[in-house]
Amino acid sequence: VQLQASGGGLVQAGGSLRLSCKASGSIFSLVHMAWYRQAPGKQRELVASIGAGGIAYGDDSDKGRFTISRNSAENTVYLQMDILKAEDTAVYYCKAQYKLGSGRRDFWGQGTQVTVSS
Repeated sequence: VQLQASGGGLVQAGGSLRLSCKASGSIFSLVHMAWYRQAPGKQRELVASIGAGGIAYGDDSDKGRFTISRNSAENTVYLQMDILKAEDTAVYYCKAQYKLGSGRRDFWGQGTQVTVSS
């Protein structure tokens, strides 16, 4: 399984970025896809996930600024980030969870850097 993330970059506070991540190479059922982020010195945290169980956001305060969406036909997940803040600066990672037999397995992308200047 390969996850190719893109869309990160440098943006001023208040600006927008759209991340995308395409999953490929698996013959198994895709359960859900998600975005996580990890800021320097902090643990990796969930930003948003989307799948058969619906949509979830790691922080309710992000709901109004971040929007996760998915193109199921292309196994691609997007994260639209608006009104970005300096504290959104982090490496953003894409995750895909597949159903393998009776279990599930997570695969991670390489991460894309998002830097918000204040």
